[in-house]
Amino acid sequence: MSSSSSSCLWINRQAMARTSFLLFLGQAVSLSLAISSFAISLITNQGVHTPLTLSFFTYMALAFVYGSIMLYRRHKLMVPWYWYVGLGLVDVLGNYLVTKAYEYTSITSVTILDCWTIAWAIILTRLVLGTRYSVWQFFGAGVCLAGLGLVILSDSNPSVGGGSKPLYGDILVIAATVFFAMSNIGMEFCVKKKDRVEVVTMVSVFGMLVTASGMSTLERKSLGSISWSPQLVLTYVGNTIASFMFYTLGPFVLKMSGATLFNLSLLTSDMWAVLIRLFIYKQQEFCVKKKDRVEVVTMVSVFGMLVTASGMATLERKNLGSISWSPQLVNWLYYSAYALVAVGIFIYSKTERDPEITQVVEDGNTSTECFPLIEENAESRNGTLVL
Repeated sequence: MSSSSSSCLWINRQAMARTSFLLFLGQAVSLSLAISSFAISLITNQGVHTPLTLSFFTYMALAFVYGSIMLYRRHKLMVPWYWYVGLGLVDVLGNYLVTKAYEYTSITSVTILDCWTIAWAIILTRLVLGTRYSVWQFFGAGVCLAGLGLVILSDSNPSVGGGSKPLYGDILVIAATVFFAMSNIGMEFCVKKKDRVEVVTMVSVFGMLVTASGMSTLERKSLGSISWSPQLVLTYVGNTIASFMFYTLGPFVLKMSGATLFNLSLLTSDMWAVLIRLFIYKQQEFCVKKKDRVEVVTMVSVFGMLVTASGMATLERKNLGSISWSPQLVNWLYYSAYALVAVGIFIYSKTERDPEITQVVEDGNTSTECFPLIEENAESRNGTLVL
C-alpha cells in the first residue's frame, strides 16, 4: 500500500470518527432540547405562563457555574462586553417567544417549526461570516424546510386541537427562530475565534439581567398567582437542568461544525415530541392504532441513525393501508415532515466539509481525491466579522 493511500485511509478514518462524535454530540443537545420542551409544556398545561422566569433560572445556573470558572482563570474579556449584551438580548427574545408559543400551539408544532432557524442561519452565515455552501447543502437544508408547509397546513384547522390559536403560535415560533439564528451565528463566531467559557458566561450574565428586569414588569402578577407544588418545582428544576446541558454542549457543536448543522441536529427532537404526545398527552390528532405506535418508536430509533428516505417511505406505506381516513388525519402530515427532515439532515451532513481534516490534507499535500463529496468551501470557516 502506497504512502498516499495510507494517508487517505487515515484521513478518512479521522473524518468518520469526527463526524460520528459530532452527530452523537448533536443528539445529546437535541435530547436536552426535547426534555426542556417537555418540561415547558407541562408547566404551560398547569396554567403557569412565565417564560422569562424559566429563562432566568437557566441563565442564573449558567452564570454561576461558568462565571466561577472565568473568575478562577482571571482572564480579561477577549470580546467587548457590548457584543455580549446584543447576544444576550437576542437569546432572551428567542427563548421568550418560543416559550410563549406553547400557550397557543402544540409541542410538536413548536419543535418542528424550530427548524426555520436553519434558513435564517444559512442566510446570516453567508452575509455575516462569509460562509459558502455547496448546491447539495442548499438542497439538503431545503428538503428539511419543505416539511414546514405540512406542519402549518396541519395547524390551519383550530378544531384539531393542540392549542387555542395554533397559527398564532406558529408565527411566534417562526419569529423566535430569527433571534435564535442571530444568537447562534454570534456564538459560532465567538466560540471558534475566542473562548467558549467566556461566551457562555457573558451571554448568561446579560441574559439573566434582561430576564430579571422583564420579570419585574411583565410577570409579577403571574408569579404572585402561582400555587407552587412539589411537582411544579421539580418541573422548573428539570427545565433548568435540561437547558443548562443545552447551553453547555451546544457551543461544542457550533465550534466543531457551525450554526447550520447545529440546527439540523436539533430536528431529531421533533421525534421525541411525537412520543410525548402519543404516550403521555395521548392527544387524538395522530389517530394511530396501538400497533402503529410500535412503528413510531421504530422510526425514532432508526432516525437516530440517520435513516434514509426509502426506509421511512416503506413504513408509511405499510401504515396507510390500515388507516381510516378522516379530516382529523391531516396531522398525519407530521410523519411526512419527519421523512423530509431525515433526508435533509443526511444530505447536509454527508456534504459538509471537515475543516480540521482539510487543513491536514492541505499541509501534507495529500490528494483531494480522498474527499469525493461536494464540500463546503474552506473560506466558510474563516469569519469576516471583526469584534
